[in-house]
Amino acid sequence: MTNAKEKKEEKSEVELELKLLEALEIYPPAKLRGIHRHFVLYGLTEYMCRSFNRPFTADDVLKLLDRFYNLEMVKPDDEDGEILNQEEDFRLPKSYFLEEKL
Repeated sequence: MTNAKEKKEEKSEVELELKLLEALEIYPPAKLRGIHRHFVLYGLTEYMCRSFNRPFTADDVLKLLDRFYNLEMVKPDDEDGEILNQEEDFRLPKSYFLEEKL
């Protein structure tokens, strides 16, 4: 009896890990170190909730991720930093000022 229960628990753990790896295709771990980390964690949490039709917390997802990654060692996504460092001059269109006078 105990052996069957252990196999069922082991199967559910494998399914849990596989779903997490599927979710990481959509939400890459590097994004968990960037400016969008909260949105990525929320996305991972929602993905797991919908996949298993049960609640997951952000802590649950982080514990699962810890099985595969040392998140402190994951390099942040450089794309986010590049976007923040780009500067562009902003000017309102002339039509905005013309409409204001009317």
